[in-house]
Amino acid sequence: MNPRQVDADRRFFPAPGLVMASLAALVSLACPASAAKPVPVAPAKSEAAKSEGQTHDKGDPMRWLQQQSVDTQSPVYGHWGLDATKYSSWNEHSNRLVPVYTFGLTLSDWRDRGSLYADAERLKTLERSSETSSINPTAMYFDQTDVCQLQRAAVDAGYSNIILLVLDGMDWQTARAAAIYKTGRIAFESGRGTGLAFQDDRRTQTDFGLLSTSAAAGSAKTDVDAQRVLSVSEQSSFGYDVRLGGRTPWNERNGSGYLIGADLSRPHTVTDSAASGTGLCSGIKTYNGSINVALDGTQAVPLARELQRDQDFMVGVVTNVPVSHATPAAAYANNVSRKDYQDLARDLIGLPSAAHRNDPLPGIDVLLGAGWGEHKDEDELQGSNFATGNRYLHEDDLRAVDLRNGGRYRVVQRAAGKSGRQSLRRAAQAAADNQERLLGLFGTKGGHLPYATADGGYNPAADVWDAEIYSAADIDENPTLAEMTEAALLVLEQSIDGFWLMIEVGDVDWANHANNLDNSIGAVFSGEAAFVKVMDWVDENNAWDHTAVIVTADHGHYLVLDHPEVIAAAGRGKTAKELAEK
Repeated sequence: MNPRQVDADRRFFPAPGLVMASLAALVSLACPASAAKPVPVAPAKSEAAKSEGQTHDKGDPMRWLQQQSVDTQSPVYGHWGLDATKYSSWNEHSNRLVPVYTFGLTLSDWRDRGSLYADAERLKTLERSSETSSINPTAMYFDQTDVCQLQRAAVDAGYSNIILLVLDGMDWQTARAAAIYKTGRIAFESGRGTGLAFQDDRRTQTDFGLLSTSAAAGSAKTDVDAQRVLSVSEQSSFGYDVRLGGRTPWNERNGSGYLIGADLSRPHTVTDSAASGTGLCSGIKTYNGSINVALDGTQAVPLARELQRDQDFMVGVVTNVPVSHATPAAAYANNVSRKDYQDLARDLIGLPSAAHRNDPLPGIDVLLGAGWGEHKDEDELQGSNFATGNRYLHEDDLRAVDLRNGGRYRVVQRAAGKSGRQSLRRAAQAAADNQERLLGLFGTKGGHLPYATADGGYNPAADVWDAEIYSAADIDENPTLAEMTEAALLVLEQSIDGFWLMIEVGDVDWANHANNLDNSIGAVFSGEAAFVKVMDWVDENNAWDHTAVIVTADHGHYLVLDHPEVIAAAGRGKTAKELAEK
């Protein structure tokens, strides 16, 4: 299954004697400076991709490392999966703990209250708690649903700008690989780390912690047309077991099948991006595939919708993958199935949908992302109301909401011969000047923005699939994620009452599914650039007293860095020959 063409991201109070030790560990942690079966892969790279790769690799060491991994099927920089002798033996999600970084606020209240995984009573407030496999009296990690509560607490404390940056699929190991490449050195072995902007930025108060990501259930049988949950998988439950997974990502149990859902003695569900997005945005645990629908079939109201309804917040979503994919959809929509893309898009832009037939949602104020040009004749997973055409956001729906047709959105799309950056900037300025909503749809074949690689170019190496090759038009006619972030802020800053903004870096997940570290590092850098745009915007607007920025991931993958020194050497610009000698 190719995640580029289908949905890629199918993904306390301690005992008295332990209180001081646990809090000390938390402080050191925070302040340094449906799991699928493994699918062995044997990629067959096309001759065109091979020759194209050879023309680039001499001056692109990270690309060379990735290509060598594919060609030899050996751990050149590291391996993906449990089998340390193979470059790739796993290309799905994992149950690793993932990082969370905060700016403008800290995690002090979390620490004072303690992890819910150490408190059986609090754990019962979430769906499907399993005390025997989830309770840990010394837990130093928190839950994804706590991110929603953190946002809510910030609003209650008077913050009027909430910005959630989700690097989809970026576990601690992925961030470390990117930092090693960027700095050309192995600068940290544990903790928050250094090298990336969201690790090093100290212009405001900042903090760091870890999150458990597992879902309440692996799957559910649903009726998309009726929007009903018919049955839910009973085999597993959410939580994290440090005995099987490790106390932190840097003290992980090597080769543990638990982390990919392969240890049935502790069957904690490995999440997908729908269940994890729902946790981040609505604060509930649910089944994989659910967009803000609980296990019992009731619809949850995401925090962004609450803020829009109750406090007149403006709402924005930015992504570099299809606008109706799981994570951006979870910011606002409801659906029993993440695959019902057209209906999810209808929720996002305020049209009647399968989940809101007679009383459509108000729609968000800014929606910028990819999915442009994607056509499908049939899609039974989207129900009987699927319309032939763009599978992610149908052309008729786009026309219906366009200002030129009486709708509420200034619409800008990829257009032949037109700079995506300039087109988006002009549309955003017009929307800001005229107090309009903004909808931007861009992308290349596969529904995403062009993949940026570690060296800042757009020349991906082969991975478990052939390398993607982009034309000059593909690059010029699309904005970058950072440029979309800047455009969204231009519109949202017009809000008198405040705004909530999600920025999703979806291609980290797509790269990690493809076991492509060159793409993965490039994707992390794309997210880093968007982060810098956010932080600069807050500075320029003197808004730190009422702005909370949260950077996190929705789940991990399973990269193991066997040879981080070669990634460091690649970051220093070592040649292919020099890397081979290592």
